[in-house]
Amino acid sequence: MQKVDVHGVIDGARFNRFHWMVMVLCALLLIFDGYDLFIFGVVLPVIMKEWGLTPLEAGALGSYALFGMMFGALVFGTLADKIGRKKGIAICFVLFSTATIINGFASNPTEFGICRFIAGLGCGGLMPNAVALMNEYAPKRLRSTLVAVMFSGYSLGGMLSAGVGIYMLPRFGWESMFFAAAIPLLLLPLILWLLPESIGFLVRQGKHDKARALLAQVDPSKTINANDQLELVDTKGRGASVLELFREGRALRTLCIWVSFFCCLLMVYALSSWLPKLMANAGYSLGSSLSFLLALNFGGMAGAILGGYLGDRYNLTKVMVCFFVTAAVSISLLGFKSPTPLLYALIAVAGATTIGTQILLYAGAAQFYGLSIRSTGLGWASGVGRNGAIVGPLLGGALLGINLPLQLNFMAFALPGVIAAIAMTLFALSSPSSVRPSALAGSQA
Repeated sequence: MQKVDVHGVIDGARFNRFHWMVMVLCALLLIFDGYDLFIFGVVLPVIMKEWGLTPLEAGALGSYALFGMMFGALVFGTLADKIGRKKGIAICFVLFSTATIINGFASNPTEFGICRFIAGLGCGGLMPNAVALMNEYAPKRLRSTLVAVMFSGYSLGGMLSAGVGIYMLPRFGWESMFFAAAIPLLLLPLILWLLPESIGFLVRQGKHDKARALLAQVDPSKTINANDQLELVDTKGRGASVLELFREGRALRTLCIWVSFFCCLLMVYALSSWLPKLMANAGYSLGSSLSFLLALNFGGMAGAILGGYLGDRYNLTKVMVCFFVTAAVSISLLGFKSPTPLLYALIAVAGATTIGTQILLYAGAAQFYGLSIRSTGLGWASGVGRNGAIVGPLLGGALLGINLPLQLNFMAFALPGVIAAIAMTLFALSSPSSVRPSALAGSQA
């Protein structure tokens, strides 16, 4: 009998078909999640006209789902550390898909808002669990890249919602956008059949045979016998309490992560909720306005993959600081009259450095927190950050309601990028100077 370091096996494994399967399944889940979240920005101009909503009322309506996401991230992130990430993901997926389908039957803003809140509970809970699962199985040298590629499914979901909206809104009405959520629900049994459970959870539950079988898929070159003892370095932790996020010198860096999540989500949801409407007010047609949402999400996907690649090779925190500064500049420039090609380029850069950076924040937080508190850390960072997501649509509605010039609207959306850059700089300065975030993953995961 020998002791097997579970994290050592995972960290040193070569990328293979098993890693590819986990990445694709998690990305697929986030495509559906992203579709459900970005759908509001797509239908917003139509429901504002149909129900006679003011900008402030529309902003409040958009925040209902984000309130739900805040509570969902806090509850399901912590719960999954206790019941397993696979069960947590399944509950969240059913919750947001079902609520989204029912949303298509809403006949007034109150019913619409209730459905969006319930859908938000599931969307908010799914994200941290999918990131934690991918981070747990990713080889150390590819961790940021694989999490970023997986999370780009979120941007693909946003692109899908905009693309579907361009075709379906004029033909079938806004309700059809929500009925389309029935299709992903049909795929749930297949996804759950193929998706592996957290290996750390299996070991802590004493299900060593299942854990050994998964390790054999993670690294087929390793020979693990039935009587070998599996070891997890941080099972000695006190559990999944939120207080663990502030122990052992993590307090300042946890707060920096929370501030960055707040600011980044504010920018993401301010843009995704109001970009089509702002551009329509600036004289563009509805179809053109939705194409700007496509550019925003395309940029988000490209930015996440590029940022993950750079983060694995250099320093993920410094990459995020640069991205936040670029976000502030590019969003500010959106308010000025530009040639159409330049405008699309600026929107893509804004997407790359807001949606893309949000994805990198998940990767960085997953690497920073140890395995026993990873879902808790991600859930709380996402949950606290959801306050920024709630503020984003409300801020956009308030700004439109007082008829500010277009330039000032976008400058207000850009200011959080500066604050987030400062927060991540503090995170970097308070971290051990010789340890990169990727290296932290190896020592704490």
